[in-house]
This record gives sequence, C-alpha cells and structure tokens, in this order.
Amino acid sequence: DVPVGATDEHGVVTLVGSTFQEMIADASKDVLVEFYAPWCGHCKQLAPIYDKLASEMRSVSSVVIAKIDATANDVPEDLKMGGFPTIKFWKAGSLRSPMEFEGDRTVKGFRKFLKANAGIKFELPSKKKKKAIAEL
Repeated sequence: DVPVGATDEHGVVTLVGSTFQEMIADASKDVLVEFYAPWCGHCKQLAPIYDKLASEMRSVSSVVIAKIDATANDVPEDLKMGGFPTIKFWKAGSLRSPMEFEGDRTVKGFRKFLKANAGIKFELPSKKKKKAIAEL
C-alpha cells in the first residue's frame, strides 16, 4: 500500500478521502485527479501514460497530478462517476468546482488540456532545452 498523500517515483500523488479534500481545497494548485478502480482494465492501460505525464509535469510546481482509488475511499457524491477511470480537473483560483477531462488520454492530450485550462499559466521546458541540459 502507498502511504497517504505519497508521491510515487513518477510524481503521481496518491490521495485518500481526507487528503483529497485538502488537495482540491488548495486554490494555489491546478489539480488533475484520476478516479480509478484497481480491477479496471482501462485504468491499468492509462497508468503508464499518467505516470509519464506526471514525470513531465514535475517541474511545474503549480500543477498536481493525482489519483484516488474510488472503490476504497469516500468520494463526494456530487462528483458524478460515469465509470472508471474518471478524470476531473480543479482549476487554481476557481471556486473549486471540477471540470470533466475531455480530450485524448495520451500524454500530449493531457498536456494540451492542462495548458488550455490551468488557472496558473506555465511553460514546460522544451525538448531541445532538456537535451542540452542533459548533455552538460
């Protein structure tokens, strides 16, 4: 089991009922949350993509990439779950009502969604800059 509020090696924050409420209440963060079920095939397929997204977003302190096991934690009833995985986004500075993630469930699709909807604008280091830094 992952400790409460733990961040894995990719940068994905694992939430539980209590830390979920704290996280979405933080108006200084843009928070993307995957509600998953451990037995869900689509969730398992999404995991490596979500991990890669979190790795790429690590340098952006205002963005949190998180997940919560919706079968083992109390999730507010007003969050409509149409199935698993359900992905919702809480925009920084907003009244903290979530947006439904709509887009391609690819790293590029998530990045595009985050850039378009983030309450705190950010720039990701370009691939060329990353490569130049790696070569130093």
